[in-house]
Amino acid sequence: MGSRAKKTRHAIEQDRPDVLRQRQHWFDNQIDLERERLAFIDETWTATNMTRSHGRCRNGERLRMGFPHGHRKTTTLVAGLRMTGMVAPMVLDGPINGDWFEAYEVQVPVPELRPR
Repeated sequence: MGSRAKKTRHAIEQDRPDVLRQRQHWFDNQIDLERERLAFIDETWTATNMTRSHGRCRNGERLRMGFPHGHRKTTTLVAGLRMTGMVAPMVLDGPINGDWFEAYEVQVPVPELRPR
């Protein structure tokens, strides 16, 4: 077998000259950043309606599986990601919106940040 190269995809807008200039300017100004001090906020969620609706079993057998029915529940995790790991996690009982995100950023990670 021959070697396979991993496909890398990017938005075609990145090839536009104006976007290329902006991206290069952004990259050039990243030299002074201290990677150890950066924190990126990320969010993920799960919902009870993500339960599988199909499955497999032996031929002639019936597949039986339970799943929540009638009520849907979403649980959201928001946290800061640093080189050292996760910081400032918060779990929401429901989906996140702008008000929740603003409350999170002011009340959870900001107290953990050091000056400058």
